[in-house]
Amino acid sequence: MFRTKAQFDIVWKLPSLRSDRPPPRGPEGTRIYAIGDVHGRADLLALLLLQIEVDIVLHPISRPIAVFLGDYIDRGPDSKEVVDLLVMSGRTPEMVFLKGNHETFLLHFLKNAAVLDTWRQYGGLETLSSYGLKPPINPSLDEQTRLAHDLANAIPESHRRFFQTLKISFVCGDFLFVHAGLRPLIPIQQQTEDDLLWIRDDFLLWNKEFEKIVVHGHTPVLEPDIRFNRINIDTGAFATGRLTCMTIEAAEIMPLIDVRNWVSELPDIEISGSDLIRSEDFSQTESVDEAKYTGSRKATSGRPVSSRDVVAAIHAKRLKEDARRYDNDALALLDPRRQADAS
Repeated sequence: MFRTKAQFDIVWKLPSLRSDRPPPRGPEGTRIYAIGDVHGRADLLALLLLQIEVDIVLHPISRPIAVFLGDYIDRGPDSKEVVDLLVMSGRTPEMVFLKGNHETFLLHFLKNAAVLDTWRQYGGLETLSSYGLKPPINPSLDEQTRLAHDLANAIPESHRRFFQTLKISFVCGDFLFVHAGLRPLIPIQQQTEDDLLWIRDDFLLWNKEFEKIVVHGHTPVLEPDIRFNRINIDTGAFATGRLTCMTIEAAEIMPLIDVRNWVSELPDIEISGSDLIRSEDFSQTESVDEAKYTGSRKATSGRPVSSRDVVAAIHAKRLKEDARRYDNDALALLDPRRQADAS
């Protein structure tokens, strides 16, 4: 992965890769946090949401916007928990949710159970399991019909609204955010939904400009693929454990540190008697001893915290309350940009 701002900037300076048009920019006072395909990795998503909160505290901006590029479900183990996190009220910052091709499977399956024949090849059975269903590996038509009925009953209304109101694209400044890409030579307004959610080679191999710099996912890469006409940030989170978040502010394009490295290097803490820990502050509450409860509780004064998930949640909470309690060394460890800024 690119580790310095200079390494990211160089792609805009290579004569063979760029045109004469000015470097792309976002609107003044706006910072985009673009998040790649999540695919059922609620553990990574929960930490990333905390990481973004910390970044906003340490690097304030008038209008932070988190843009999710779709494919929240399938393949990974916790699709339902991913959507739980995203529909949670009171989240900051402003959020834009785009549709991925995997979300279309779920919506179609609720209307036509036979879609499962195809959907299961794309990780649909993992999604059904996350909603408490027990699908067989090769369900018959009758079993598919039963599963579609059971899923319709299992999906909370908030999840149904989430899936039904996903956007197809989002434009901010000189950047277009979409799940898969664009059909070359077709104006943005005339693109088909099928292309925006499914296109690959015709888009990926296009070596000329688009109307905007396209920020997309859909096609997994080992590290963010930064080009003069597009930016791919799908780093295969369900398989690699790397969920990429790219920040775009004015003309600067930079990733946040890999959330796994970030959380592993956070300063150790002890919980004080005044720390109120809420269930939404944790990544997956079922998996950490400190969070096996419903609602909220007061932590025992002076109790050391072993779970890195809980450490991240408490740091985020304390920073939002009063960042002055941290010295410069601690703030440096908390900074989600420290790897990107390092030389």
